[in-house]
Amino acid sequence: MRTFNGIEELAAAVGTHLGHSEWHSVDQKQIDLFADATGDHQWIHIDTEKAQAGPFGTTVAHGFLTLSLVPMLASQVYRLEGVKMGVNYGANKLRFPSPVPVDSRVRAGVELLAVTPSSLGYQIATRVTIERDGGDKPACVVESLAVVVP
Repeated sequence: MRTFNGIEELAAAVGTHLGHSEWHSVDQKQIDLFADATGDHQWIHIDTEKAQAGPFGTTVAHGFLTLSLVPMLASQVYRLEGVKMGVNYGANKLRFPSPVPVDSRVRAGVELLAVTPSSLGYQIATRVTIERDGGDKPACVVESLAVVVP
């Protein structure tokens, strides 16, 4: 975990890879709970029998479940001290290049792209790449945007 003491210290790290999170296991319970929370009950996510005959041979996590892991995983990579608060601002260039089969382990790598002044404080842009243990392509790549208030 990298800790930055203030926005100036963070800004000095623009263009660098900040590190990787710990591994997180995505199990069927998490997939089912996400399906219930979002109303997305497509069979490739929740029907274990039907999914065995499907294109992935098993159930797979929702792409948006994988995306929803970004805040948790990124918080294991870096922390910014000396700010009052931070909020999600949005995302750019979101892609899901490969699926996350049930019982996979995923982790996030975080690259700091930009720190720019905004009306509330500073906008922070990071490229978060979620990789699957043993996978040959990322499961998710997103340019994540946050705003922090000093």
